[in-house]
Amino acid sequence: MQYVRAVWRRKWVVLGVAVVVAALTAAHTLRQPKVYSASASLIIDVMAPRFLDGEVKEVMGEERSNYWFNKEYYATQSQIITSRAVAGRVVDKLGLSTDADFLGMAHITDEKTRLQAMQGADAVALVQSRIRVIPARDSRVMNIAVDDFDARRAALLANEVAAAYMAENLALKLRTTEDARDWLEIRLAELESQSKTSELAVYDFKKDADMLSTSLESRMSIVSERINSFNLKLTEVRIQIAAQQARVEAIHRLRKASPEDETWAEALSGASDGPIQDLRRSYTELRMTCAELGERYLSEHPKLLECNRKLSVVREDFLKSLSNVVRSAETSLAESVAQEKNLVRLLDAEKSEAFLVNKKAIEFDRLKRDSDNNQRLYELVARRLKDIELSGMLRTSNVRVLDPARPILVPVKPHVRRNLAVGLVMGLLAGLGVVLLLELLENSVATQADVEERLGLAFLGVMPRLDGSKAPRERDLHVHREPKSTAAECCRAIRTNLLFMSPDNPFKTLVVTSSGPQEGKSTTCINLGVAMAQSGNRVLLLDTDMRRPRLHRAFGVPNELGISSLVVGEGTLDAAVKSTEVPGLFVLPCGPLPPNPAELLHTQAFTDLLKAASERFDRVILDSPPINAVADAAVLATKCDGVVLVLKAAKTNRESARRALRSLADVQARMYGAILNDVDLSAPRYGDSYLGYQGYGQYAEDSKDGVAQS
Repeated sequence: MQYVRAVWRRKWVVLGVAVVVAALTAAHTLRQPKVYSASASLIIDVMAPRFLDGEVKEVMGEERSNYWFNKEYYATQSQIITSRAVAGRVVDKLGLSTDADFLGMAHITDEKTRLQAMQGADAVALVQSRIRVIPARDSRVMNIAVDDFDARRAALLANEVAAAYMAENLALKLRTTEDARDWLEIRLAELESQSKTSELAVYDFKKDADMLSTSLESRMSIVSERINSFNLKLTEVRIQIAAQQARVEAIHRLRKASPEDETWAEALSGASDGPIQDLRRSYTELRMTCAELGERYLSEHPKLLECNRKLSVVREDFLKSLSNVVRSAETSLAESVAQEKNLVRLLDAEKSEAFLVNKKAIEFDRLKRDSDNNQRLYELVARRLKDIELSGMLRTSNVRVLDPARPILVPVKPHVRRNLAVGLVMGLLAGLGVVLLLELLENSVATQADVEERLGLAFLGVMPRLDGSKAPRERDLHVHREPKSTAAECCRAIRTNLLFMSPDNPFKTLVVTSSGPQEGKSTTCINLGVAMAQSGNRVLLLDTDMRRPRLHRAFGVPNELGISSLVVGEGTLDAAVKSTEVPGLFVLPCGPLPPNPAELLHTQAFTDLLKAASERFDRVILDSPPINAVADAAVLATKCDGVVLVLKAAKTNRESARRALRSLADVQARMYGAILNDVDLSAPRYGDSYLGYQGYGQYAEDSKDGVAQS
């Protein structure tokens, strides 16, 4: 409601700003040239009509079935329509770069100047700025609108932009196809050369690896068969070696166990053969015969000697046969070992050959793979080149005109009604903004809320604005001479509020001050004293403003003897106090102006004077200087029961009032509250709050004519 009242209070500011903005908008709108618009509609398909087989794909003919892809596609087409390439085609076809009327330079009368200006103009950018693309929702239709100052030229430009877009779209497709064909031809030649080179490399490798008659697979198979055969034979030989080696080791163990006895040979497997068995039998028989002869004959007997000789011969033959058996086993073992070595050597050779064949196979596979890849790429590029050459012969487009543009003689700009409505609305908003800004920037104390919320003081009441045409003395005694006026009622309300500030311990001495000069503190002090005296109290007004005293002029009393005289010991209090025309109200003037008022108020004599006055009178009210101007008010605040601060409505600065309050707080003065002075009760901001005072004031005026109202 505070802001609503502020707007209502400054309603003429709002209306004034609105009228000014609306007038400026109207003037600007009416001065704008008329602009006409024409629109041509196109159908843009995602894909061009397909005349070739589905296997033959164009360079820009990819499938576009995704919603977001289609959305980006149509957004791209909109950018192409408004591009400089399309606008340049229109300018070149219509010769707009030399059209002075189109460039807006027909008003230049000088031919040379006009030509220079036309040369510096950018006709392409001008056409580009007038093109608007308006896609139809949920369709493949796009509207190309062109604005111009001539209706027929707008339609011509719209149709030409559509045609230029179609031509640019087809040219872009052909340029892309030509670029792709040139690249593919270069790539095809490179791939052909690479394919030939890779095929020759495969041939040279076959030749060097002797692969012309036998393939690597066959050679690898043969080698594998050999390796398997050698592995089987080697296994057999190693088994044979193991058996033979065991037999030889057994023979050696037997011979070592019986070195002097031939019976060890009987355990050999070869000892049971026919010849050896015969020799062993003969050896046994001769030995038995010799044993018998030895028993019969002496050792030198010829028969015994002959028998021993035959026995030695048979024994020697028998031992030789046994040795041959041992040598035969050792020889067989040596042959088997030699055979094993030969087989191992052959197997290693075959393995080496197998590794070599594998390495050649890897190299051959790589060369063969490169050759196949090059051949496959060559065939792919060759086939794609044929497709592009075939699709490049087509001149089909996915864009066609639905409706050509027609001249519309009704201008689309300026929108007079809309602009005026917008201007009026913006003016009202600007006026409201100005009012709110003024309200926010206002830094004065104007209302009760300012006193209570912003300054934190108790609100004692208001003093209405008095008639400025009256003499100063008439204004000062207005409450006394017009006791039923609005001002008198306001003073009585202030008096009541002051008395209720401390009902148990009512004040005796009260300082009335203000933050600055010309805020009405002296008038308020007089009116407050009159109201106190009218309630039956003996009231004394002390004029402690020893720089600009005015209480003696307000009551018409002499100023030769006053406070300054009493403080310095001249005269008595009874002689200095003057009565006034108000019953019960007395005044103690300032007296001669002292050179040092602040020091005078600090003296014990002034304290004694104030004490004596408070003992003789019910209320003592001190009219002090402004507290921000001099320190007198702060001194007086320390010697009195309380302080009342007078604020001039809509004039007293909030910061000045806060500074005054800080000064009083520094001396620990007791603040009773603030009085809002010079309030214009007829102003809108005070109409609701103080309506009762206005009615009471009306009653007071009517009562003079003898009209009784309640």
